[in-house]
Amino acid sequence: MLPVIALIGRPNVGKSTLFNRLTRSRDALVADCPGLTRDRNYGFGKLGPIPYLVIDTGGVAGGEEGIEEAMVEQTIIALQEADVAIIMVDGRSGLTAADQHVADLARRHAKQTWLAVNKAEGLNAAIANSEFHTLGLGDPIAVSAAHGDRINALMDDILSSFIPKEAPEVADEIWNEELIDEPDKEGLEEPIEEPDEDHELRIAVIGRPNVGKSTLINRLLGEDRLVVFDQPGTTRDSVSVPFERNDRKYVLIDTAGIRRKARVHETIEKFSIVKALQAIEQAEVVISVLDAHEGVTEQDVSLLGLVMERGRALVVVTNKWDGLSSDARKKVRDDLERRLPFLDFAERMTISALHGTAVGDLLPAVERAYAAAMRDMSTTELTQELESALMAHPTPLVRGRRVKLRYAHQGGRNPPVIVIHGNQTEHLPDSYRRYLINRFRKVFKLKGTPVRLAFKKGKNPYAGRRNTLTPRQERKRKRLMKKDKK
Repeated sequence: MLPVIALIGRPNVGKSTLFNRLTRSRDALVADCPGLTRDRNYGFGKLGPIPYLVIDTGGVAGGEEGIEEAMVEQTIIALQEADVAIIMVDGRSGLTAADQHVADLARRHAKQTWLAVNKAEGLNAAIANSEFHTLGLGDPIAVSAAHGDRINALMDDILSSFIPKEAPEVADEIWNEELIDEPDKEGLEEPIEEPDEDHELRIAVIGRPNVGKSTLINRLLGEDRLVVFDQPGTTRDSVSVPFERNDRKYVLIDTAGIRRKARVHETIEKFSIVKALQAIEQAEVVISVLDAHEGVTEQDVSLLGLVMERGRALVVVTNKWDGLSSDARKKVRDDLERRLPFLDFAERMTISALHGTAVGDLLPAVERAYAAAMRDMSTTELTQELESALMAHPTPLVRGRRVKLRYAHQGGRNPPVIVIHGNQTEHLPDSYRRYLINRFRKVFKLKGTPVRLAFKKGKNPYAGRRNTLTPRQERKRKRLMKKDKK
């Protein structure tokens, strides 16, 4: 399970600023996240040794009436969901009664606490921390969420206790198309390590409440393993169900339905949201279940966007297809094309989990998506396809010079990462990047998984070099230049 970190504090101490820095995004995973209450935002983060989930909460001013009471309840829920709570205070404003109230909440409900003194840029750390020792939450740590001062050290300390002791080192995921180091020339042709043959394929089944997730899993298992009831929110926790089919091991993860923020009222359902997000992170393939009678909703789009951001192989399933007229089916297909253009890579299926229609084709589709996500592509094949793409459509000119793409190699799997080396790659337009992704997807049969491109710029060998001509050579060069002008 990913560790969960809650950010709490009184208003205007910088919780949202720290949230954006910890998620390393421009609100891509913050705004309009499905199924969350108005006062809490959830996001995935990777700033430190391991990934994590982070929760941003509304400010607690210490009141217990009206909206203040509701905000306190939301903060308590976040503390109970989280493994670690970061209590944020303002180093420039000093200690307040609201800080004392937040500290009392943390002492009663948090499993583990860290005290961060924010807005400490330019201040002496000892002086900024001095008065906050009275909160009794351990040694304060002076940080700056806006400037990033000491944030990395704080996360290293917080996450150190969650690192598995005997787990092998895993390379960081590529976030926002970060560059990765160039491999050794001798090792370019070496394939990436193959997964274990006895590996259990983990499949998360996600979707809004009452779209038929549990019914679908029961149909796949051939037994009533999960409770099915015609009421949204029947499943309250993520349930892992191992099974075998044709000597292949699977683990199906049934998740609680994630619905619109305004409809999340029950406390126990609020806890299930974290479990569902963690299931997406744990899974290798995600089955997203849509309701054919309701079409594609805003919650579906937001949830599928989150799956794509995490780079998971995906199969989009439209359930309750039976009983629809031909006009209704055409409308649903048109709705899928219109609302989900960013999921053109995913295989789409129409089924009836209740009657079993086309359910037998689902696991083969999952296997195809997983095989595409784990595809091994050699450097030679990638470079040849890159050259073919450049010949068919050359790169654009930038200030009179053409962007040069030299060679490509694989940088990761699940999702496949293709690293392209060249010059002026930062000027490559998004349209050309999409063109390259579509070429690679078609040639290497990467249907069912997102593909990420990472670009590595070559170094200019003459950058910073001084003129190495001797005085005589320099005089000769000037004479030749004058002669050419005449």
